[in-house]
Amino acid sequence: MIFRQLFDSVSGTYSYLLASRRGGEALIIDPVLEKVDRYLQLVNELDLRLVKAVDTHLHADHITGLGALRDKTQCVTVMGEQTKADVVSMRLADGDKLAIEGLALDVIYTPGHTDDSYSFVLPDRVFTGDTLLIRGTGRTDFQNGDPRQQYESIFGRLLKLPDEMLIFPAHDYKGETVSTIGEEKAFNPRLQVKSVDEYVEIMNNLKLSNPKMMDVAVPANMRVGLHQDDIASRGWSVTAEEALALVGRPDVALIDLREQSERERHGVIPGAIHLPYARLQENIVPGGMLHELAKSTSRQILFYCAFGERSAMAVQAARDLGISSARHIQGGIDAWRKASGPLMH
Repeated sequence: MIFRQLFDSVSGTYSYLLASRRGGEALIIDPVLEKVDRYLQLVNELDLRLVKAVDTHLHADHITGLGALRDKTQCVTVMGEQTKADVVSMRLADGDKLAIEGLALDVIYTPGHTDDSYSFVLPDRVFTGDTLLIRGTGRTDFQNGDPRQQYESIFGRLLKLPDEMLIFPAHDYKGETVSTIGEEKAFNPRLQVKSVDEYVEIMNNLKLSNPKMMDVAVPANMRVGLHQDDIASRGWSVTAEEALALVGRPDVALIDLREQSERERHGVIPGAIHLPYARLQENIVPGGMLHELAKSTSRQILFYCAFGERSAMAVQAARDLGISSARHIQGGIDAWRKASGPLMH
């Protein structure tokens, strides 16, 4: 495994680049906007291909790099299903896997710092976001934070992991870079409590000032996903209601860009061809399946994904390569379900 811990000194944020060597697929956890060029330089130096950018939660102290990384690399943006952020093209739930080639992280819902906080677990390490910090825990006094939920996330979930498991948090303000579950059990002052009520009492009396960037970062991090609006303004999208009349027509090829786990969980539009977004490029270049399908049969190519983000990028990429019939279902399977579109499970 390739593993790099990267630091933004302004916000005290740690970002993590992970990859497995074979095909060079990589993911990054908690990227910071101002560091995006540095991340991409490192990705290039290591001969990697960024395929996923992940936030552990909606950050209040920095603007996320998710949108910029999506625009520069066409990577999939990932957060938990509770998030209010619009940039997210894949939403995870407790028990899911966050996977790239050669790596699969277990997904754990760990609310408390915020209501959309998640942790990601590999066999020897856990990325805890702001839920569990080194010798501390994330504050619980804004963004629907809840000290009781956080107590359960920490004591009921994270501290049940093996003592030797490494902890990599999203922030540190004292220069610490890594800890272990066992260390935090023994030495984290917030965890030396005898009851949930004692923990709640501590967290409710921290009297911390708001993060300096909070009024800027939170709204900015909720409104990053403008790509779909651009595609719609060019006439390259259809609403879910309009798509209802297109599905099943012989002149329309419906292309599902989601991963298999998403299809199993949320269902499939009848008649759709499964071509995961990760394989898009090979299918839309001249000689690729979709390029030849559109060219030889004059069929319309109608992409869809979970929320419309990946399919909007797919439309742009396909049209750039001469597939002039490419469109997508705006809002994805989420909008399709709201429009009472049929789904197969």
